[in-house]
Amino acid sequence: MTLPILYSFRRCPYAMRARLGIYLSGTQVSLREIILKHKPQPMLDASPKATVPVLILKDRQVIDESLDIMVWALMRNDPDNLLLKDEPRKQELAKALIDTNDNEFKPWLDKYKYADRHPEQREENYREQGEQFIGQLENLLAKHEQLLGLKPCIADFAIFPFVRQFAHVNKDWFSAAPYPNVQRWLSNHLASTTFTHIMKKYPTWLESEKSFIFGQEKNKSTVV
Repeated sequence: MTLPILYSFRRCPYAMRARLGIYLSGTQVSLREIILKHKPQPMLDASPKATVPVLILKDRQVIDESLDIMVWALMRNDPDNLLLKDEPRKQELAKALIDTNDNEFKPWLDKYKYADRHPEQREENYREQGEQFIGQLENLLAKHEQLLGLKPCIADFAIFPFVRQFAHVNKDWFSAAPYPNVQRWLSNHLASTTFTHIMKKYPTWLESEKSFIFGQEKNKSTVV
């Protein structure tokens, strides 16, 4: 059976997001790990954006937005109702949170992480801008275990890879920051078997000439 092909880069939060959606849906794909300095030509031919993730379906349709890949996978199978079916109000809240993460928080996160490239402001200024979103999450997580309730939804899985990146810029600062609920929520997701699985290391496709079956159904990945 020919599987969809996923070009991924392990540490990219967008690629993490896509792998989370695929794993949680029970879908399987043929994973090709890349490094950003040496992008394979077949990936560039499929998606001139030249960014990961890129999913190529069996009919050659290309999906190259991480959230679209999550939705594609979960529309196929969503055993934990991460898409919040029949809960339109929560669906709108989840969409708004993800939009804020992608369009407001992520630009400040990039400047915070690479403050030396943006000398027009101090690192602390960029962090403070990012904290506005962290504070919003803190308030939500003070009410329940996950962002929109007792159980995680698409918003939790679409957002925590980016909060992880924010936390890792200065781990000492983040661990001492006044966001205990975000710290708890993030720690629990990072300690989960789901995150452990999607963060498994693979040889790069260009070097090894090997793809790997990635997905939840087999509990382990095998060379193809």
